Amino acid sequence: MDIEDLRTFVDVAQAGGVSAAAVRLGISKSMVSRRLVRLEGELGVQLLARSTRGAALTEAGAMFRDHAARVCTEIDVAKETILPEGDLRGRLRIAVPLSFGPTHFAPMLAEMARRHPQLQMQTCYSDRFVDLIAEGFDCAIRVGYLEDSNLIVRRVGPVYGKFVASPGYVSAHGAPETPEELVAHEALMQGTEAWKLMDGDRIVTVRPQGRFKADNGIALVAAAVAGLGIAYVPDWLTDEHVAAGALVPVMTRYPPPPAGAFVVRPPGQHPARKIRVLTELLIDYCDPLYKSGWTANA
Repeated sequence: MDIEDLRTFVDVAQAGGVSAAAVRLGISKSMVSRRLVRLEGELGVQLLARSTRGAALTEAGAMFRDHAARVCTEIDVAKETILPEGDLRGRLRIAVPLSFGPTHFAPMLAEMARRHPQLQMQTCYSDRFVDLIAEGFDCAIRVGYLEDSNLIVRRVGPVYGKFVASPGYVSAHGAPETPEELVAHEALMQGTEAWKLMDGDRIVTVRPQGRFKADNGIALVAAAVAGLGIAYVPDWLTDEHVAAGALVPVMTRYPPPPAGAFVVRPPGQHPARKIRVLTELLIDYCDPLYKSGWTANA
């Protein structure tokens, strides 16, 4: 039984169709279909019920999927154990935020690919919250404050941000001085998130309101520069605008607590070597002084 046929079946099962799996694998749909037909022929059962809407697992396919996924994982681990120290092969699929991933993380990812010429790297840049397991990602880089989940998390560095607004907005509406006043202002947000502020050693949580929402930090900065309200975004997106006078810090007596940059991966006993290498590179890149370990449910 060909391991690539087995891996292709797992990807189709996770992606929910041949087309999505082909994009994930970086091969043609016809190649995916040939591998599936070959695997079903060897097993003597139909694993997928195909239709114009996609591919659904048959009862046999659902029973076989988890076993196939474990076999693929075990083979990857076995390959790693016999590779020369430092040598990486196979595929690494990473989800990275779009707001600052191309500018801040892409150079490090390119360096990793340069160091490991036999490693196939596929990076998806999106501010959408990616389901690592369902969409077949090995790991993701996430920035901010993470909610509890069953994913395995390692913090790779701090992320600092501030509340900012344009001079025009401040002139027209004033600058809030307290958390209570902040709630009365127009907030530029990704959705319905809460904002955290430091009152001395105490963290205060407020739920701002606003009419402008965007799932991208660069878009929120543009809205702030246009005078639409107050934004809370990382410093690396606002430093240039603050230096130019297009934005001014507000709520400086109640700064937000530092957020973090994290590598998250699906649950499992040990991270693959390629994820460990990625994580260490990120630690060196983001914060050489930060050396904490993996944690679960974070």
